[in-house]
Amino acid sequence: MDLPIDIPESDAALLAECQVDTFRAGGPGGQHQNVTDSAVRLRHLPSGLTVICRAQRSQYLNKMDALRRLRLKLRKLNEPPPPPRRPTRPSRAAKERRLTAKKARAGVKRLRRPPAGE
Repeated sequence: MDLPIDIPESDAALLAECQVDTFRAGGPGGQHQNVTDSAVRLRHLPSGLTVICRAQRSQYLNKMDALRRLRLKLRKLNEPPPPPRRPTRPSRAAKERRLTAKKARAGVKRLRRPPAGE
C-alpha cells in the first residue's frame, strides 16, 4: 500500500474499523472449547488484513490478543520498505585466501589416505 494506514489509539476505535467474527476454535483444549464460540477473527476493512486468535478459552482474551496482533501487522505495513541490496563481488585477495585455504585443506585430507600401491 502506498498511503500509511491510520492506526487508532483506542481498542474501541480499532474494533469499529473491523469486522468481528466468532467461531468454534476446535483442536486441543477439552470439551469446553468445542461448545463455545471463543475463537475470534478480525478483518480490518480499510487495509484488508485478517487476524485470527484462538489460543485462549475466553472470547474476550482472544479478542484482546487479536487486536494486539492487528496493531503489530498494521505498524509493520506502515514501515518503509528496506533499501534494495547492492550486489558485491569478492576482492582478488579474498579469492586467493579462499583458494589457498582450500589447497591446504586438500593437502591435509590427502595425508589421511592409505599409501597407494601397498
